[in-house]
Amino acid sequence: MKLLLDTHLLLWAAGSGIHSINELTDEAAALIDDLANELFFSAVSLWEITIKNSLGREDFKVDPHLLLRGLLDNGYSELPIKTIHTLGVSSLPNIHKDPFDRLLVAQATVEGITLLTCDPQVASYPGPIRRV
Repeated sequence: MKLLLDTHLLLWAAGSGIHSINELTDEAAALIDDLANELFFSAVSLWEITIKNSLGREDFKVDPHLLLRGLLDNGYSELPIKTIHTLGVSSLPNIHKDPFDRLLVAQATVEGITLLTCDPQVASYPGPIRRV
């Protein structure tokens, strides 16, 4: 199964900064550890981390360059942001205001990749989304 991890799950899976792998649910950890699954991260997550890190947010205190290297070294594939993804945001219901999360939902929907999230608002969107 192809899985796109939302930004918080990426940080937790990487155990970056103040984030701990212990924050992952058993279900999330099992899906991430299952070698049959293909793991993706979005460029939008690295963008979000970079912006929020530069604003001094404690929950995003991680070097995005090191995170990127770690994700690639651990077999994650990057999902770049395409115009079709940005256009996909326009068809989403107005459930969540966060532009980063909305773009992740649109990417998952357009690409047919299951978005893993721990956010109940994100999980309420229609489409290939799984709350873990």
